[in-house]
Amino acid sequence: MGLVDDRVKTETPPAWLTGLVEAVGETRVSTAEETRREFGTDRWHAAALPDAVVQATCRDEVAATLRYANEHGIPVTTRGAGVGYVGGCVPVKGGILLSVRKMNHLLELNPADGVAVVEPGLILDDLQEAARRVGWYYPPDPASLKECSVGGTLATNAGGPRCVKYGVTRHYVLGLEIVLPDGQILETGGRCHKNKTGLDLIGMFVGSEGLLGVITKATLRLIPHPEARAMLTATFPDFETAAEAVQAILNQGWQPSGLEITDGFTLQAARDYLGPEMLPDGDAHLIVELDGRRETVLQDLARLRELVDSLGAVFVEEARDPESCEAIWKLRREFSYSLRATGLIKLNEDIVVPRSKLVDLVRFARQLEQDTGIPVACFGHAGDGNIHTNLMVKDYETDPDEKAKADAALDLLFKWVIANDGQITGEHGVGLAKKRWFADAVSPVSVEVHRRLKEALDPKRILNPGKFLG
Repeated sequence: MGLVDDRVKTETPPAWLTGLVEAVGETRVSTAEETRREFGTDRWHAAALPDAVVQATCRDEVAATLRYANEHGIPVTTRGAGVGYVGGCVPVKGGILLSVRKMNHLLELNPADGVAVVEPGLILDDLQEAARRVGWYYPPDPASLKECSVGGTLATNAGGPRCVKYGVTRHYVLGLEIVLPDGQILETGGRCHKNKTGLDLIGMFVGSEGLLGVITKATLRLIPHPEARAMLTATFPDFETAAEAVQAILNQGWQPSGLEITDGFTLQAARDYLGPEMLPDGDAHLIVELDGRRETVLQDLARLRELVDSLGAVFVEEARDPESCEAIWKLRREFSYSLRATGLIKLNEDIVVPRSKLVDLVRFARQLEQDTGIPVACFGHAGDGNIHTNLMVKDYETDPDEKAKADAALDLLFKWVIANDGQITGEHGVGLAKKRWFADAVSPVSVEVHRRLKEALDPKRILNPGKFLG
């Protein structure tokens, strides 16, 4: 159908639409209401309709879109797979929604150089599987890995359970191709594993949430895949004992490739959703993964089990082969779905605290629960202090009073996190969801530096407007 036929009949097409079609091509642009709705949201509760959706298939189409938008002052919001949790790709100022999900090619997989070259729309799991097939490894692994795009993980500097050993996305980015807001192409970094030529421009763009440019190609670092892995799960009578076990494991020299903790509310939701037999009794749960050489991993697992048994665990189970390990990670990924199955709206917060504050965080969450009547579910990456602290709210999207109460509780949570040397986001980003706390979370000088960078690269402020930089 043509552009006019595709539009909602009561709306007037924007004056700039014809020029955009001429710049990018009619087959790339849609103003159909169903398309605009599809691309107007992520997994947060907010949604907004763009005036048009551009589904780019190559760098030149991205550049043409930005060049035209910059010339005419049109807002542009970039979107990958749309599975973020902070409204980061919601086009709150309308304009153009620039989708890069069709730019989904694995351009090169080169074990000799230890690199993969990818387009931003490639699904993360597809990259990991391709690397695994040739014996190599791309470690960043957010829970949404089967759905999220590599570009989205770059935009948020995503992490996941294996950050405790392997680090976050930024540690695996060697080079970027970026289209700047005026359509110019910036190439920074390369395919060398060491590079100190100039400033770290890569670090400026990884985690920039679509505010400074659009990544159209990334050169990523691969490492040899561990030969083997093994895991154990342990349930504890209370969260305090489990948190003390986390510190004991690390203090005694262990370097797990995953170290996850879960509280009692989340465990009960999982038992209700998956069946009581899936998790033994206990009010806290640990998952510990080891990886390394095949001949040593099982020996290490036996030694680790002795330690965990001595730390107050009420039940310990081992996973000694890949299938058993994957079953545990599948169970871990079900925790979010279990919370959704409660029928409550899950406000998924990814705060970070120093590891020594894990128990204090959960105690604060329990007090917040008592004071507000809002259940709080805590689980996540104990090894690096990144605990998903989820407010479970009834009728958040439909009841203004419930929403106001939940937002006030979030304010208390974030203020406590900041006061306790923590961070308001570890991997989801600021987006819309945490915009109101950004200035409290960083210094006034930091806010000003952010604004100067934005002004230098995007003086017309076309990219992702309405988010934490205005």
